[in-house]
Amino acid sequence: MVNIDIGIDLGTSNTVIYIKDKGIVVNQPSVVAYEAKSKKIIAVGNKAKKMLGKTPEDIEVTRPIRNGVISDYIMTERMLKIYVKSAIAKRKIWGKPNICVCVPSGVTDVQRRAACDAVYRTGAKNVYVLEEPFAAAIGAGVDIESAVGAMVVDIGAGTTDIAIVARGGVQHSSSIKIGGDDFDEAIIRYMRKRHNVLLGESSAEQLKKDIGSVYPREQDAIGYARGKELVRGLPTKMAVKSSEMIEACQEETDQILDSVREMLEAAPPELVSDISEHGIILAGGGSKIFGMDKLIMDKIGVPVVNIKNPDQVVATGAGTAHYYIKDGRTLEE
Repeated sequence: MVNIDIGIDLGTSNTVIYIKDKGIVVNQPSVVAYEAKSKKIIAVGNKAKKMLGKTPEDIEVTRPIRNGVISDYIMTERMLKIYVKSAIAKRKIWGKPNICVCVPSGVTDVQRRAACDAVYRTGAKNVYVLEEPFAAAIGAGVDIESAVGAMVVDIGAGTTDIAIVARGGVQHSSSIKIGGDDFDEAIIRYMRKRHNVLLGESSAEQLKKDIGSVYPREQDAIGYARGKELVRGLPTKMAVKSSEMIEACQEETDQILDSVREMLEAAPPELVSDISEHGIILAGGGSKIFGMDKLIMDKIGVPVVNIKNPDQVVATGAGTAHYYIKDGRTLEE
C-alpha cells in the first residue's frame, strides 16, 4: 500500500484536487492567462476563463489540456504548481507529497509520461498514474476487489472513458474524444446553421447548462441564446427550446452510445450479467446534462447509477487509491 497525499484529476475543462483528510480543495477551470511576450502568468482558473475572447493582443488565454492530455506542457506545469500550492496550504503536509494523477484510458506512453512529469515538477516525492474510469470507480465507492464487474462511463469535457472494473483492475477500457466541450461546439454549429446566430464558447456553455438535453423532457424548457446575427452582425437574444438541444447533440450522444454498446459486446457474459444487474455508473461533468441517464437506459437497456458530485469522483478516487496503486506507475518506472 502507498500513502497518497494528493489526488489530481487533470481535466480538459477543470483541474480537481483531492487532499487527504480534507476532500476536494481545488476545482478550477484548466485555463491560464499570460503575457504574450514575457509569458508571465496573469491569472488561472475562473479569473482566466472570464478573460477568454476578451483580451488585448498582448495577453494570451489558453486551455493547456486538450482531450484529456497535455497540449501545452509549460503552461500546464505552471498552472499545476499554483493549484498544488493552493491545495497544500489547506492542509499542512510535511515533506514532499505523494501524488496520484489520472489520465484517460488508452493514452500513449509519451502522454502518460508528460502528465507524470508535470505533476512531479510541482514538488512531489512520488507520482503515480491511474486510468480515469478506474479512479472514478474507486471514488464512487465501488468494491474494486470484488469479482463482480462494474461499468463506468466517465464523460469529461474532452473525452469519454468507458471501463469495466473487477478483481482489483480494469478488465476492459476504451476512450473516445467526445465530451462536454463537444456538446458546446455542437450547439454553436446548430445555432449557426438553423438560426443564423453565432454564439461564443461561453454563451454555448451557458445555454447547455440552462436547457441542455439529450433526452426529451416532460415539458420543453426555454433558454436564451445570446450571440451575434450572421446577416447584420448585430447582437441578438433568441429563445431556444430544450428539444432543439437534443437535435444539436445527436451525433455526439450517438458516438457515446455506440462506444458503450461495443464495450458490452466485447465483454464476457459473466461481466455483462453483473452490469445488467447492478447498472452502469455515470461519472464526469458531462454526465450532468439532462437526460444522459435516461438515454443510456432507453437505448442500451441497462439501469444507470447516478452518483453525487460526478465531476469530483475521479480526483477523490485518485486521492484514496492507497490499496490499488499497484495499477499506477511512478515517474521512474
